[in-house]
Amino acid sequence: MEEPGGAGAGSEMDPDNLCLESLTLDSDKLHLQLQIVTWNVGTASPPRDLSSLLLLEASGSNIDLYVIGLQEVNSRVVKFLSDLAFDDTWSLFLMDILAPLGYIKLSSIRMQGLLLLMFVKHKHIPFIQDIRTNYIRTGLYGYWGNKGGVTIRMSVYGHMLCFMNCHLPAHMENTNQRLDDFERMLEAQQFDGESIGGILDHDVVFWFGDLNFRISDFGIHFIREVVNSNRYNLLWEKDQLNIAKKKERFLQGFMEGPLKFKPTYKFDLNSDVYDTRWKKSLLGFNGKKRKPAWTDRILWKLKEDSESELDEAVGSDFEHILRVNLEKYTSHMSYGISDHKPVTGTFALQMKPLILEPSVTLRAEGEWNADHDSLISYSVSNDFPSSTWDWIGLYRVGFRHTNDYVTYAWVKDDEISFSKDCNQVYISADEIPLDGGEFLLGYFCHNLQCLAGISEPFPIQPGRTLSAKNGTEESIDDSSKSDMFMGAGF
Repeated sequence: MEEPGGAGAGSEMDPDNLCLESLTLDSDKLHLQLQIVTWNVGTASPPRDLSSLLLLEASGSNIDLYVIGLQEVNSRVVKFLSDLAFDDTWSLFLMDILAPLGYIKLSSIRMQGLLLLMFVKHKHIPFIQDIRTNYIRTGLYGYWGNKGGVTIRMSVYGHMLCFMNCHLPAHMENTNQRLDDFERMLEAQQFDGESIGGILDHDVVFWFGDLNFRISDFGIHFIREVVNSNRYNLLWEKDQLNIAKKKERFLQGFMEGPLKFKPTYKFDLNSDVYDTRWKKSLLGFNGKKRKPAWTDRILWKLKEDSESELDEAVGSDFEHILRVNLEKYTSHMSYGISDHKPVTGTFALQMKPLILEPSVTLRAEGEWNADHDSLISYSVSNDFPSSTWDWIGLYRVGFRHTNDYVTYAWVKDDEISFSKDCNQVYISADEIPLDGGEFLLGYFCHNLQCLAGISEPFPIQPGRTLSAKNGTEESIDDSSKSDMFMGAGF
């Protein structure tokens, strides 16, 4: 079998973030904090600080799940080919920030300049399953991926969530094209697996991105005057997306917070000043500036039967209910790397957890070091969809993403014993790091495309080979020091 992914170095992490026992599940309800970020970055590299976007300014983050949708990530040929082989600059930067805080990159998908990333707090990893990704091109009649959508869907404690990051056609006159493209995405995107097929079959759909809807009828001077006086409500009725939500059947049920922040497009670079540059045409300068617009948006939709359940179950014990509450919806004016300002939505998800225990429990047996083979014991739930392609990864504490393992063992090829209650696999001594350290184990389920089980952290002792090597080096160093002091003839 081929290697399931790649290896990487871990980051230092607070051990309290690793303990699964720190997650105490209430069988009636669970509260999760979700932070969604959307930003057209205009091919720019990451800025120095993303604290306000990620709500990291206060000590410690209470966010459980980060979903970050970027548009116009640099996709020039050389850069894009490099990113195919290695993680892109934005992914690396975000992992550098979030991994030490106890988050791993659970999933990602990229289509040219569209990038969707998902980070989750370590303690939730075994409860997020059935992870699938998809994309759809809409540029050049569906042949080019400069416009379109990328999607990640998953089961979160048994509830199906779907996240869509879209970049729709630009310009004031292309409203119908934007609507047609999004309707096509809803109809055409399908996921593998038997549980959920289409986008709108999920319990909740989050739709966000550079949707490119503009403000109709009003002139640029009136819009700027209204924005400068913070009377945003005067523009809402002329917002193309607000108009479409009232007319288009496929948009019914999509909700959005009030637009109580400045339109997020179009700004001069590195400033909070709206477009002052002349727009250049092929034949020269045509003198036209872009009107401010709320192009960057975050919406969500509850499945219809979920909405009816909510209406019927007010005051109940959250029986099979998923509630979505928007706590904050805002733009961030301090960022100036592109002509768009980023937008964030902070959500509180309340749900009755349908999964109370990890599907897989596993542990390291005995003392581990590189001097001998080591054993892993694991057990699975009765309905667990195991596969010959499942594997168990050995991760350093502070690992950054699913494939950031040091080594791995195939659960079938490396199996040494099995029973109804417990299975065992081994990892060869040659695969165990000589230098030792703090590690944990993760069981990757091929059918669910997720880490279905995580062990508690455990130590690996340095191997005798390394100790002997270090001892030899110390002896050489001592001998050299003696020669320097006494002279080489002694």
